[in-house]
Amino acid sequence: MAAPDPSSVRLPGVWRHLDVRANGLRFHAVEVDEPVADRPLVLLLHGFGEFWWSWRHQLAALTEAGHRAVAVDLRGYGDTDKPPRGYDGWTLAGDTNALIRALGYTEATLVGHADGGLVCWATATLHPRAVSRIAVLASPHPRALRHDVLVRRHQRAAFLPNFLENQLPRYAESRLTRRDAAFIARYFDHRGGPSWRATGDYAETIRLNRSAMQIPYVAHSSLEYQRWAFRSQFRPDGFRFMRLMHRRLHIPALAVRGADDPFITDHAVRASSQWAEALDVRTIEGSGHFVHQEQPDAVNAALLELLKT
Repeated sequence: MAAPDPSSVRLPGVWRHLDVRANGLRFHAVEVDEPVADRPLVLLLHGFGEFWWSWRHQLAALTEAGHRAVAVDLRGYGDTDKPPRGYDGWTLAGDTNALIRALGYTEATLVGHADGGLVCWATATLHPRAVSRIAVLASPHPRALRHDVLVRRHQRAAFLPNFLENQLPRYAESRLTRRDAAFIARYFDHRGGPSWRATGDYAETIRLNRSAMQIPYVAHSSLEYQRWAFRSQFRPDGFRFMRLMHRRLHIPALAVRGADDPFITDHAVRASSQWAEALDVRTIEGSGHFVHQEQPDAVNAALLELLKT
């Protein structure tokens, strides 16, 4: 069976698809309306094993509230370019900073889930003038996450086994893509909440994400995020990155976690307040790791409250 074409993620709907040139790459992005000059920009950054589709519930809600909401396929995902390198914290933050400029803005609110949340933390720290607010979903500050993986048994047991397996070249790529990317179904089953898993929306999400993972080079690119995070712990560039990340943000910041998230602990999320002066921590009941898809109304309400600050 032939691998899916990258354009397969250009799904029909109330949104429009656009290509944005930024930081030397072509990014695939999605928004609901034609851009309006005076609408503030909200950039939506997805997590591991996903693509722009994960923000389908937020795109319309944020646009209707008067914002320009743009969901992006991150570097290496979906219909965005898939270079062999550039999955380090500096480059990913540079991607986001360049995307803001390429979309015609000098600053934006960043909203990110999981790996996308880590990009939010990095961009706000390394390019502070480009970021007015951040909202991170199931995504502690990288220093808080590293600390808890090292010293707290619960976070280490949840995070480390799969993270280490993903470091194995070729084996990890094969594990992601074999049997039509069955790994993605297991990944969502393990981390998603039971109420969402019983819905048709969940079944459709699994189908689309399994297909998107089989697009050529997506499996490798998605793993490179985690491989750089691991390798950098033992190299000078990683030491320097973590040192630069040891800065306190002075912008409005929201951290959201599903109450039933088995992957990210409440402690790691709350400990992130050490690096964000005004961190508002919210726990959403009835949700697992994919809180913005499982409880979109609650997450949208929290995002709109942040955007009013």
